[in-house]
Amino acid sequence: MLYWLLYQKLYPFFHPFRIFRFLTFRTAFASLTALMIALFIGPYVIQKLREFQIGQFIREDGPQSHQKKSGTPTMGGVLIVIAIVLPTVLWSDPSNWFVWLTVVSTIAFGAIGFADDYIKVVKRRNLGLTPRAKLFWQTVAGASVAIALIVLQQFGYFSTRLTVPFLKVFRPDLQWHWIASVPYLGFLAFLPFVVWVILWLSLSSNAVNLTDGLDGLAIGCTIIAAGALAVLTYVSGHVVFADYLEMQRMPMVGELTVFCGSMVGASIGFLWYNAHPAEVFMGDVGSLALGGAIGTVAVIIRQELLLPFIGGIFLLEAASVMLQVGSYKLRKKRIFKMAPLHHHFEQLGWHESKVIARFWIGALVFALFALTTLKLR
Repeated sequence: MLYWLLYQKLYPFFHPFRIFRFLTFRTAFASLTALMIALFIGPYVIQKLREFQIGQFIREDGPQSHQKKSGTPTMGGVLIVIAIVLPTVLWSDPSNWFVWLTVVSTIAFGAIGFADDYIKVVKRRNLGLTPRAKLFWQTVAGASVAIALIVLQQFGYFSTRLTVPFLKVFRPDLQWHWIASVPYLGFLAFLPFVVWVILWLSLSSNAVNLTDGLDGLAIGCTIIAAGALAVLTYVSGHVVFADYLEMQRMPMVGELTVFCGSMVGASIGFLWYNAHPAEVFMGDVGSLALGGAIGTVAVIIRQELLLPFIGGIFLLEAASVMLQVGSYKLRKKRIFKMAPLHHHFEQLGWHESKVIARFWIGALVFALFALTTLKLR
């Protein structure tokens, strides 16, 4: 809204306001605004969570050192969502549909997490929504995002063509053109794209959720992933950089840099209270919202195939759970001492702080590799 007020309305009368035209300026201030919101209202949110007795219930089969964390305020992800959404609305162009789509997607996935956390608190257990119910609502949210993007494609703002790392010419279209002209069945042409979006958003949100098991682990990895996405969104919308890197230029997605900057600032602010020993946990409301936000941005800028590198630690955590469950069901044997992966290293004797720091390093390496693929095409 500040962009609309100070640049679009007041700039003709006060020319120094032209600085609000620059995306880098607004991204920096969005990040700082998100950081300040998280830092200043953090104590208030934590105090209210304590008053409402919204505490974390620790799984009994997990590392016993975590039992002392029982009762720590959870659902702190509400703070993250507020600190992301408000600066984005303040500093971004309100006429940009991609910004609003990403904001709504973040809130939608956060709402799913909120329901999951609320059930845990009310029933005083470590299980909230059933896996089937959670997956159903994630599918609904993912399908809604896909349908919105299909509508935007009709106006020429979006493309269902996929960007493949290392291959600048190969860009498959996630649309069945051969069925588009069939009467009454034309809508099925977009079925591959809808399924594709649902898959990535569900995977991204659940992967962040599984990573959120140690103090500061998930939020630290999110800072790195959001920073990498900020670079990708900026170059995708920049005419010179997009041409130099031989990328598909999408002018409107550049505005998502403001959203990514807000995510970085909000995550840093939350880390202040979530660092070991944590004063508050983000809960599913935070992890699902962040995962949904990361996945949505990646889909919009057509870089979802880079998600395994942008969020490499998230992928490893999710893969460790799938491998563990699959191995136990098929062979009655476990691959890891405990899943997700961070608990495996704890069982090996690594201190929690060492696991967190080393996973952050791994996340940084993954993100840097993802950015190098922009030139290796």
